[in-house]
Amino acid sequence: MTNSKKEQKVEAVILDWAGTTVDFGSFAPTQIFVEAFKKAFDFPISLAEARIPMGLGKWQHIEALGHLPEVSARWVAKFGKPMSASDIDLIYETFMPLQIAKVVDFAEPIHGVLETVDWLRKEGIKLGSCSGYPRAVMDALIPVAAKFGYSPDYTVATDDLAAGGRPAPYMALQNVIALGIGAVSHCVKVDDSVPGIDEGLNAGMWTVGLSISGNEFGATWEEYQRLDQAEIATRSEKAATKLRAAGAHYVIGTLAELPEVIVDINRRMGAGERPA
Repeated sequence: MTNSKKEQKVEAVILDWAGTTVDFGSFAPTQIFVEAFKKAFDFPISLAEARIPMGLGKWQHIEALGHLPEVSARWVAKFGKPMSASDIDLIYETFMPLQIAKVVDFAEPIHGVLETVDWLRKEGIKLGSCSGYPRAVMDALIPVAAKFGYSPDYTVATDDLAAGGRPAPYMALQNVIALGIGAVSHCVKVDDSVPGIDEGLNAGMWTVGLSISGNEFGATWEEYQRLDQAEIATRSEKAATKLRAAGAHYVIGTLAELPEVIVDINRRMGAGERPA
């Protein structure tokens, strides 16, 4: 019989990577999309456009960019036809070596992450992770992040599973299997993107969105430190609105605030609540 006390507490936290645990502002992938489009087809996209589909697998991200009305119109005007699968393949093949080379420069944990990870481990909570990055990128990122002190118990890359990546629940559920968690309702998925929140909800987990450290806020750590409080509040609330609209159970600024959320989830679970 499962221990009743254990049933009432969070057993695992499943963390996104870029914009959640490393790479404040999620700049490693977004900037490389801009470069890949330019290098493959001499086709300009903006950093703001590159951010819109963030959280998807990278091939799917390129496909989604090609479907953005503004990007699609420019593409058709230049090439006379919509973006094709072979066009996406070429951009992706251009993207991959650029991303592998660049991701190691963004491997340092975001401020407060290591302290939160330490707190989670002391609470006996297992640490899973998943990413929109493919395995080749993760294989470059994981050992460098480990040198900075961040090593989750398990990691799934977007191309590890034949079933696919976000917004489907499969990467999150693979963490549940690998970590040996008894119920998905005992898991918390943390992400800075809407597809990442969708992933957690589709897996039946509690979900926590990050409104400052990630893609939606879109500032480097250095830029963030120079912003005044009014600008921080405006940008954070804009990001939080999107994450809440996606169904996030909680929205916080950065992972540093996660412990108080875990305490509240444990309270709610103890009272019989489950993620809806």
